[in-house]
Amino acid sequence: MREDDFIASKTDLKGRITYGNRVFVEFSGYSEAELLGAQHNIIRHPDMPRAAFALVWSEIQAGRECFAYVKNMAKDGSFYWVFANLTPDFDANGHITGYFSVRRKPRPAALKTVTALYAEMLHAEQRAGAREAVAAGTKVLTDLLQDKGITYEALVLSL
Repeated sequence: MREDDFIASKTDLKGRITYGNRVFVEFSGYSEAELLGAQHNIIRHPDMPRAAFALVWSEIQAGRECFAYVKNMAKDGSFYWVFANLTPDFDANGHITGYFSVRRKPRPAALKTVTALYAEMLHAEQRAGAREAVAAGTKVLTDLLQDKGITYEALVLSL
């Protein structure tokens, strides 16, 4: 990504894309028509641990903002990293109607840390098998946070 780029997208409650800005369309490699109505995981890179997405979903479904580093895969198989801010979208009555994400270029130093962490989480998930994958990946992250004595948000925002 370029320094001044911001990728923005919105989804419904099931994660189907309802909006994507021009930078999202550009970096994903998909046309707007291909993106609208598709599951947001259309750009999920296989290097991403399932536990990372489980954490994000648990936060935003609970009505909380979440920050995360995400490796996305474009239609042509290339990849790009983003630093994402994900938030629930509320109606006038305070009910969640969907989700909004704004992503920007991550700092290179942060990617070194995140790449190693995600590789360890993914390896734990693969060893555990599909049924226990999320729990195994989450344990790697939880153990790291406990060792450092910080929260997930503090870790992500410190990178």
